[in-house]
Amino acid sequence: MSVKGVAILGSTGSIGRQTLGVIEAACDRFAAVALAAARNVEALAEQARRFRPELAAVLDESLAPELEARLEGAGVRVAAGSQGVAEAATLSGAEVVVGAISGMAGLAPVLAAIRSGKRLALANKEPLVAAGGIVMAEARRCGAEIIPVDSEHSAVFQCLLGHRREEVRRLILTASGGALRDLSQAQLSAVTPRQALAHPTWDMGPKVTVDSATLMNKGLEVIEAQWLFGVPVDAIEVVMHRQSIVHSLVEFVDGATLAQLSQPDMRLPIQYALGFPQRVPIRRGALEMRDLSELTFGAVDLDRYPCLRLAYEAARRGGTAPAALNAADEVAVQAFLAGRIGFLDIARIIESALDQHAPGPADTLERVVAADMEVRRMAHNLLE
Repeated sequence: MSVKGVAILGSTGSIGRQTLGVIEAACDRFAAVALAAARNVEALAEQARRFRPELAAVLDESLAPELEARLEGAGVRVAAGSQGVAEAATLSGAEVVVGAISGMAGLAPVLAAIRSGKRLALANKEPLVAAGGIVMAEARRCGAEIIPVDSEHSAVFQCLLGHRREEVRRLILTASGGALRDLSQAQLSAVTPRQALAHPTWDMGPKVTVDSATLMNKGLEVIEAQWLFGVPVDAIEVVMHRQSIVHSLVEFVDGATLAQLSQPDMRLPIQYALGFPQRVPIRRGALEMRDLSELTFGAVDLDRYPCLRLAYEAARRGGTAPAALNAADEVAVQAFLAGRIGFLDIARIIESALDQHAPGPADTLERVVAADMEVRRMAHNLLE
């Protein structure tokens, strides 16, 4: 069996670190050939010295000299800036590119990987949320394969294997409810960033963890799912499932429903995406069914979780509305983490920014980026 080369865009983040863990555990199958990060030079250099990729790239060009100094004598080539990250995404030795650079900075390298015909193991949400039409059209044009890494989308992907899209009645995405699911509305107004970051089941980065507490994370997944699986947004439902064991379900037109179950371990969907269509024989998330005391499901209260309602509204409006939603959310969450606004203000900022944004077509990257920048300015003004 040949060793598969893997490029990791966002190697110092949560998904990137766990991907390197998978590669280390299955070194007879995978090798890291390119690593890229936005700014964390110290962690990137440490990873590069350990895994010895062909290339290490840092998005912030001003940090290139430091990265070169840290990697002196390691035999790892250094690149920088957007061109350097694009080089990592298109490296000839990379058969799989893991897209895990958060924010809009992850969009361009994802498109570069797609245009070079790579398999894309997609973890960052922004490419499909902000520019889903562009990304999927490019994937079809270039014959690139997109395998989702999100646990929910990986579950849907697995359930759909061997089935035609016209057989699908609806997709059901599960939500844990995040760190604040047991607090009253009154208590939510006084929530601190530390409380919001204490997720009961998943270990994720701060932005995603706050999005999980507001359920914006699930709203973004709804938008992604409509592009990934070609299903209308109103055929995608979100249900509360506190145990995080059932990661998603697919209901078919005959009433049959398939689900994917495992313990909450992101390494499972990562190694599935890297190894597809083969499964890697490293047990992760295995369940002892006799030990599962209960699996509960319930409706989502959109009054308690207005961010999910806003995501559905943006998806229905289409065009640049989802890009605007994502931009406003990034600004609002950063402000909350910095202690500038309260937890409940996140949804208020997003809704006000969306009300001010007049959606246009999202048919070019320039229009998507322009909408993103416009709404970021609006959101910053609202913070003032």
